[in-house]
Amino acid sequence: MDNQYKIYYYNGIVASIYDGDTIRVDVDLGFNNWVKNMKLRLYGIDTPEIRGNEREMGLLAKQFVEDRIPIGTQIQILTVKDQTGKYGRYLAKIFYGDGINLNQELIDSGNAKTYTP
Repeated sequence: MDNQYKIYYYNGIVASIYDGDTIRVDVDLGFNNWVKNMKLRLYGIDTPEIRGNEREMGLLAKQFVEDRIPIGTQIQILTVKDQTGKYGRYLAKIFYGDGINLNQELIDSGNAKTYTP
């Protein structure tokens, strides 16, 4: 990421998983303030779509994410402030467990390609 962006970390709880690179999260903003059901696009990756001719591979990528961060999982979110993708989703790197980078795991497993927005 370019240094021109301010980086922010948040804690969150997975609310739903749409596909391999889009999830919804309840985000803890601190001081007992939460944003519920925020749509996040995993930053720097692209997974196959769950519709159309990529469906089979897209469902495998989605399952990969579901296996690692099922609904209710506590995660850490690294965002680029006020930067959204073309569909209005905030861009984020997702960490779970002992700091495992889900975005990188998707690339390393072959379920995603590197993507520069």
